[in-house]
Amino acid sequence: MKKNRELILGIETSCDETAASLIKAEKGKIEILSNVVFSQIKLHQPFGGIVPEVASRAHLEKIIPVLKKAYGNYSPFQVNLICVTYGPGLITSLLIGIEAAKTLSYLTHAPLMAVNHLEGHIYSVENFEKIIYPAMALIVSGGHTKLINIKKPFVYQEVGTTLDDAAGECFDKISKFLGLGYPGGPIISDYASKWRQGKKTIDFHLPRPMLKKKNFDFSFSGLKTALIYSLRKKHSFPLEGICAEVEEAICQVLTYKTMAASREYKANSLILCGGVAANQYLRKRLKEEANKAKINFFCPPSNLATDNALMIALAGYERFKMLSPKEKEKLKNNFELDANPNLYF
Repeated sequence: MKKNRELILGIETSCDETAASLIKAEKGKIEILSNVVFSQIKLHQPFGGIVPEVASRAHLEKIIPVLKKAYGNYSPFQVNLICVTYGPGLITSLLIGIEAAKTLSYLTHAPLMAVNHLEGHIYSVENFEKIIYPAMALIVSGGHTKLINIKKPFVYQEVGTTLDDAAGECFDKISKFLGLGYPGGPIISDYASKWRQGKKTIDFHLPRPMLKKKNFDFSFSGLKTALIYSLRKKHSFPLEGICAEVEEAICQVLTYKTMAASREYKANSLILCGGVAANQYLRKRLKEEANKAKINFFCPPSNLATDNALMIALAGYERFKMLSPKEKEKLKNNFELDANPNLYF
């Protein structure tokens, strides 16, 4: 490798995507060489959700082909840093990526950097180097719904979290109940979008959980129950209208709480990330509210909202740059690294 040029490999297997990415850092600029993702959605669709045993077997089958594709014409021995997700996530899935990363580190003597999956999502946003701190991050996915006050790079304070179901999980459960399939978020959003395009109205209302509570926590488990009770009373609601109200209820709560937290902690930037960040209605609402409040808004491209290894490579490299030479050298023997399925900030 040329001087001042580094190749960084990212590996992500925390849930149901087997992913690897190779990036090049040179003169302060990042070039994306590859970003390979094998999605297991079709494997889990018959079950209406993620089955851990199915996920880990698929990771085991796909990790080597995905890595080979990510390397492209580069050799593993050219890589200067290996970054891998070590939590949170499904432990049997995490271990596949970790063991692959440890093996590569052992063979190539490249430093091995452990990366927090949630932190990776934060670094998936476009132009993250332009974030002005303090920043408020809404991390929202099938497994997480969190509000994080980022005081400065890598200094986090959790100020809100879901007390039960994550927002993405709520979408999935309601979609399954309505017989629409998995994953629920994109399906419900498509129906909702068609309803709004027709500018129709519906005499159907769901509660906005914890909207008036004087904290920044969330609760979505009751929405499905409320939906069931409402449909028992009247069965003639159009499906598109139901989906529009579901999406409205979830997005209204997420937007309200996020903006309230942003004001409370005097955020200069607002970050939307995680799988549900692909929801165009949520992106639009949060961006509009951030603009009104004169807060800079950041979110990932839609294709990087869901799990990927590019975000792991980026987050790991940013942390690695902050280490001392001695700390960097120590990571060449980071073979005790283990999965932490319950990891948070």
